[in-house]
Amino acid sequence: MTDYLNVGKIVNTQGIKGEVRVISQTDFPELRYKNGAKLTLFQAQKAPLDLIVKSHRKHKNFDIISFENHPTINDVEGYRDGLLKVAKDELAELSADEFYYHEIIGATVYDETGAEIGKVKEILSPGANDVWVVQRQKKKDLLLPYIEGVVTKVDVKNQRIDVEIPEGLMDDEN
Repeated sequence: MTDYLNVGKIVNTQGIKGEVRVISQTDFPELRYKNGAKLTLFQAQKAPLDLIVKSHRKHKNFDIISFENHPTINDVEGYRDGLLKVAKDELAELSADEFYYHEIIGATVYDETGAEIGKVKEILSPGANDVWVVQRQKKKDLLLPYIEGVVTKVDVKNQRIDVEIPEGLMDDEN
């Protein structure tokens, strides 16, 4: 069976010409949503459906996508809340300092002394750099900026991330 990775979630329709609003969960929207790209739609209680991207544009914080053979709002209305995914074997090769979200989420984070801080549970993309949300035991989540000097080493194979915590970042011991 093929493994799939999330690319985005359809949150609504856009206009009447068969477009959908997508909240992206991919680092490569220009690749995932290019004309002719194949995405698989997953919805509760329905069989996965392969869709071919016809057009893509950005609008506010959304990716607006239309699919081949879906010219009207009626064709896409039922796709709301569906997850768009890509087959894992269709992933692009990354350079040594790049990672897919699925490779980082679940990894254990260690500080400069080798003490375990917690596990990455989510990745946020608020702007200039990603922020890794680290779930800690009996403490608030740590928001860790993915920048040089903070994240010192990422070992995807062993699911280990070494970091140097800047002063003041973990002063919230509650």
